[in-house]
Amino acid sequence: MCGRYSLFTEEENQEILRIVKSLDNKYPQNNMKRGEISPTNTAPILSLEQDQISPKLSMWGFPRFGAKGVIINARSESADSRPMFHKSLHTRRCVVPSTGFFEWSQNGPKTKYRFNLPNTPTLYMAGIFNEFKSENRFVILTTGANNSIADVHNRMPVILTNTMVEDWIMSEDFALSYINAIMPPLHREISS
Repeated sequence: MCGRYSLFTEEENQEILRIVKSLDNKYPQNNMKRGEISPTNTAPILSLEQDQISPKLSMWGFPRFGAKGVIINARSESADSRPMFHKSLHTRRCVVPSTGFFEWSQNGPKTKYRFNLPNTPTLYMAGIFNEFKSENRFVILTTGANNSIADVHNRMPVILTNTMVEDWIMSEDFALSYINAIMPPLHREISS
């Protein structure tokens, strides 16, 4: 599961700064959240817009029909068979840029960890989006945890390297095959 992630805009992370500055220029006085991102926050996603991949603002979480709250993650193994996610998986894929995601240990004292890819400040997560009442919203796709996170949590986001961003958004064949792939190993650090 991925219930929180980070979007730190540090000078050394030019990829994230470029995305954030682009959105600030496009939408002056926007409500984009930075730092620790929680469900229902407005955050950047990358998606196809007029035949090119560009950043846009979106709220994290699909509304629950007939219930309070939002759905923030979709299991990659079953997204294709769930009516809420099926069409988005095939036609509205997005990438969620981040500087890592958070998980809390399930056994013993609660410890908060931030996970990211080794040797790169940017972590891209596979997502899907849709529009609800004229509001753009996204969810993050999750998969079974690999060995680098399994002792903390049994789920993790579907991770994309920067070279996979275009394929994830543009190629349905790539996306449908990649959601079953083993995810790359992650680095962890204790977070406050």
